[in-house]
Amino acid sequence: MAIIDNEATLHEAHRDNHTHRDVNGGWLRPAVFGAMDGLVSNLALMTGVAGGSVSQQTIVITGLAGLAAGAFSMAAGEYTSVASQRELVQAELDVERRELRKHPKDEEKELAELYMARGVESALAREVARQLSEDPEQALEIHAREELGIDPGDLPSPVLAAASSFGAFALGALLPVLPYLLGASALWPAVVLALLGLFACGAVVARVTARSWWFSGLRQLALGGAAAGVTYALGTLFGTALG
Repeated sequence: MAIIDNEATLHEAHRDNHTHRDVNGGWLRPAVFGAMDGLVSNLALMTGVAGGSVSQQTIVITGLAGLAAGAFSMAAGEYTSVASQRELVQAELDVERRELRKHPKDEEKELAELYMARGVESALAREVARQLSEDPEQALEIHAREELGIDPGDLPSPVLAAASSFGAFALGALLPVLPYLLGASALWPAVVLALLGLFACGAVVARVTARSWWFSGLRQLALGGAAAGVTYALGTLFGTALG
């Protein structure tokens, strides 16, 4: 009885812990890149302009313009990219669907040979392929997964990807502007808030990756700080040369 209980416990533990995060979803990648890009690009843009010794109003307008332009650009680019990828996948699915309709036996044999190549006994592979091929939609799903490496029912959404990218970029780009909107008159509060935001974003991303939170956070902080420092130096150089 103890052995049976132990086996049941192991099976239950395996069931509870053997779950995976969504690695193919259409929101995580554009959201992460959008937030990082918004923070880094707008911080770098604002520090570059500030390095030219311009007015506070100019810095704020530059930051807001960078936010709007970047968010719309990111959303449009993400929508076009994901929509094009989805259309390509749909075209390949149409090809597979036609082959299943015109040459069902050949497709069934192809599926059986695929299973045999993976070590399944030949008679069993043929029987599995036959049963799976009885339902055309199921057969299409199986062939798409085995031959194309895609799930027809889990294609990324262009609208979701664009909305995620737009919102994340706008939120990230807002951080460097926020201190000015709240009454700050110096650059350093914007830089500090943006760098803290970069560290926080990196730490949050580490929650869904294998990296430690502090490593991911420090990496993003270092990259954003370097970009801001370089653009500030260039802004100062150009401002002096043109002044």
